[in-house]
Amino acid sequence: KLEIVEKASKLVATGLGKPESIVMVALEPSTKMVFAGVGEPTIFMELKSIGLAESKTADLSKSLCDFAEEEFGVAKKRIYIEFTNANGSMWGWNGRTF
Repeated sequence: KLEIVEKASKLVATGLGKPESIVMVALEPSTKMVFAGVGEPTIFMELKSIGLAESKTADLSKSLCDFAEEEFGVAKKRIYIEFTNANGSMWGWNGRTF
């Protein structure tokens, strides 16, 4: 649902301390996933951000897992998040790179 994606966008922007105008969120609910050999509901998130500080990832993990558990009913123990500190020169937007 668009409403969930919009909430996630605000949550990520707040957690990163960045304007929402540069945050992008995608939701792919039809992806088939197996975790720990079981096809029960699971979530895999990727969060890539230019200048992502390691000191922010624990708080982001908690807030994103809390959000996903509440919105989708998936237990936190079935949620993985991959955090990536992205290089600005490797991201293009609006005809340029960061």
